[in-house]
Amino acid sequence: MTEHTQARTTAQKWASGGTLFGGVVLSIVGVLDIFQGIAAIAKDDVYTRVGDYVFKFDLTAWGWIHLILGILGVLVGLGLLAGQNWARGAGIFIASLTIISNFMWLPYTPWWALILIAVSVFVIWALCRDWGHSHG
Repeated sequence: MTEHTQARTTAQKWASGGTLFGGVVLSIVGVLDIFQGIAAIAKDDVYTRVGDYVFKFDLTAWGWIHLILGILGVLVGLGLLAGQNWARGAGIFIASLTIISNFMWLPYTPWWALILIAVSVFVIWALCRDWGHSHG
């Protein structure tokens, strides 16, 4: 086995494990987003803005955005865990939306938003890497 083949096999293992990880993470983050959305919708004083940012959205609107993204994240995560091929593309799309929404959510929960952005980047990489190797 050449060094290139061994490195490629290691990357494939990471990506395949990453797909499973992506399904679990999307499901868990989806559930947390659902709770986060419900909290923001139910009571606007749950979250306070940290600093002064350009993005000034109504907290109730953000609650609905997180609730909808959470529901979609759970559905796509379960699709990934079930091995559904459509869920890979949908997972990349939902993880991308999660990155955008959490970047704009930074004024409310900066550390949590940064963590979710980092995890979503890994999910996108894993789903793209695994998809490329399983299709050709």
